[in-house]
Amino acid sequence: MSLRRFLAVALVACSPLAAEIRSLTILHTNDVHAHLMPNDNHLGGFAYLASAIRHERANCTDCILLNAGDLVQGTPVSTIYHGLPVYEIANLFGYDAATLGNHEFDYGWQRIQDFVKTAKFSVVSANVVNDQGAFLAGKPYVIKPVGGIRVAVIGVLLGDLAGNLATPEKVGPWHVLPVVETVRKCAAELRDKSDLIVVLGHLHDAEADAILQQVPDVSVAIVGHAHRAYAKLHTFDGRIGALVTSYGVELGRLDLQVDMTAHKLKSAEWKIIPVDSNKLTPDPRVARDVAHWEAKVSKLVDVPIGEAKRRLEKKDLQALVERAMREQTGSDFAWVNLGNIRDVVPVGRVLARAIWNILPFDNAVVIGKFKGSQLPLKVREGHAIDPDREYSLATTDFTAANQSTPENLRTTGLKFPHDAGLLRDVLLDWFRKKKVIE
Repeated sequence: MSLRRFLAVALVACSPLAAEIRSLTILHTNDVHAHLMPNDNHLGGFAYLASAIRHERANCTDCILLNAGDLVQGTPVSTIYHGLPVYEIANLFGYDAATLGNHEFDYGWQRIQDFVKTAKFSVVSANVVNDQGAFLAGKPYVIKPVGGIRVAVIGVLLGDLAGNLATPEKVGPWHVLPVVETVRKCAAELRDKSDLIVVLGHLHDAEADAILQQVPDVSVAIVGHAHRAYAKLHTFDGRIGALVTSYGVELGRLDLQVDMTAHKLKSAEWKIIPVDSNKLTPDPRVARDVAHWEAKVSKLVDVPIGEAKRRLEKKDLQALVERAMREQTGSDFAWVNLGNIRDVVPVGRVLARAIWNILPFDNAVVIGKFKGSQLPLKVREGHAIDPDREYSLATTDFTAANQSTPENLRTTGLKFPHDAGLLRDVLLDWFRKKKVIE
């Protein structure tokens, strides 16, 4: 062999192998919250979301569909039937994997086990465990082969679930492990078993960003919980996070180029697809199942209760709900967490359904009497309070049980011994009396 040929062969042998690049599309939803029907702006609805998913799947070679928590809780079908019909209908979307959100706990931890059994897709959650280390969802992660890529999906739930977002009796014997530490442990287990690690997290923004910053084995975080889309991908040293708007009004599409050699992303393109019921043809099978379940609740919720002269947004409704609580119970003050207000009131005729959507939780109104000096600062703001006078305060049983948290009253030790019934019923009765809301 000539010297020139020998050097050429040696150079090829010593050169690094060319990277193998493969394509992967991640379609994703989060915080769908059982919104089976389109909203008053004609966005969302399960039959239309299914149609959007089908259209995007037809235009990608290798796809995976993920949901980042909170499939349930938000509309009458879910409230009355404790979420299970929502999982049954969601099976028709063809999810590959989903994780638990905090609202999966609203019907108690036992119901989550029913959700997992009903789901025809993998439900993964790595950091919700009992004292024996068993996983509430059954498994912490799953590996899905997609177009020759071993995609590992780790489920994870926000760290402040207990004592802030769910009451102790709803959580039961389960507790939440630290988010970043749990993901780091799972990623280490998956490093040699997968080509791409995805975290499917129902998380606060800071938790999702911390994962991308501190766990380099994770390439993608598909996120839920915030209810509003990221303005753009969250990017940290080539690792990315994505989040779309809640209630099924958007579908996320993440088109990736995966470096199979380095087990990293080479590129990523993200777009948000509106689920517009004016432009999409509803999926017939999903539409049939939605109609079946909606028919079961229609006689109760599709009943006129009044009229709204304008569209009432969530912040308007916080003050309106507090007013209703005061007037219906005769209390001096009322306070409701803005997080309790879950929807809007459309302009025009108001159906009972709107109130069920606004207040899907079965929270009771509770009342206590306190000296002015004992009232929480959030209640006292804007009022001349006599520190020695006794005042009555109405709030929800959830707030009373979690009164110390920043989202609630930021106080401790207040007792609310009187129960005035479900907050939803209080508001329904108030609307009927008022008839017209300006």
